[in-house]
Amino acid sequence: MSEKLVATENQYVLFKLNDEYYGIDILNVQTIEKVMDITRVPYAPDFVEGVINLRGEVVPVIHLRKRFSLPHGEINEESRIIIVTIDEMIIGLLVDSSSEVLHLDVSDIDDVPNMSDNLKNDYVKGIGKNQERIIILLDLSKILDKGEES
Repeated sequence: MSEKLVATENQYVLFKLNDEYYGIDILNVQTIEKVMDITRVPYAPDFVEGVINLRGEVVPVIHLRKRFSLPHGEINEESRIIIVTIDEMIIGLLVDSSSEVLHLDVSDIDDVPNMSDNLKNDYVKGIGKNQERIIILLDLSKILDKGEES
């Protein structure tokens, strides 16, 4: 008789955008890089910052502030590019800062509240609670799916 193991804890890479905390599943994260030269791509959607050369591989970079229609912020020493893999695609996510990996118990993750039909919370798959912090847990596949419609 085999017992199925149930995961009661998830690991998320935390990052900040506009002083809010966001998390993405650590299983999707390859590396976190300092911001390097980003080459603009003509006719790309506004939120596509451009492409980088990451150890010989060309990787598109999505500026998450622009993706979420947040106020523009300056790229500085704290800014990072989180390299993620989704459906065999490698993508860079430009964020304000990223500094920790957080363990969240399943009981610390709530469903997304349904506030209104026109509120764009498609990108959010849950809300994490850790001490006094609220962490918006992102669904990476939906962030990329929406980009293809633009």
